Amino acid sequence: QVQLVESGGGSVQTGGSLRLSCEWSGRIFRFTHMSWSRQAPGSQRERVATLNNRGIPTYVDSVVGRFTISRDTDKNAVYLQMNNLKPEDTAVYSCNVNVLSPYPGNFWGPGTQVTVSS
Repeated sequence: QVQLVESGGGSVQTGGSLRLSCEWSGRIFRFTHMSWSRQAPGSQRERVATLNNRGIPTYVDSVVGRFTISRDTDKNAVYLQMNNLKPEDTAVYSCNVNVLSPYPGNFWGPGTQVTVSS
């Protein structure tokens, strides 16, 4: 099994930056993608950044040019650098990894709160 834990959330003002970290325990040999998603109160969860197994990132339009997803294979971690934050970025941010082997499954962390004030 794989367990993920996010960190790095907090409160910032508009225009500020945060770097979210997602570290996992357990082995991941093959996966399809790693992603960061967010969910604001009363809204559906939205995937904001994805890194596929070739290392190619994709982003939802609203964060292009502001967010960057990256991975550190030595530390079993994936990051989300968030710059020029806006109040509409306020949400609980969660990471997930869709694992193919050795233990297939779509694993999620509990999430970390990001609050951006105007």
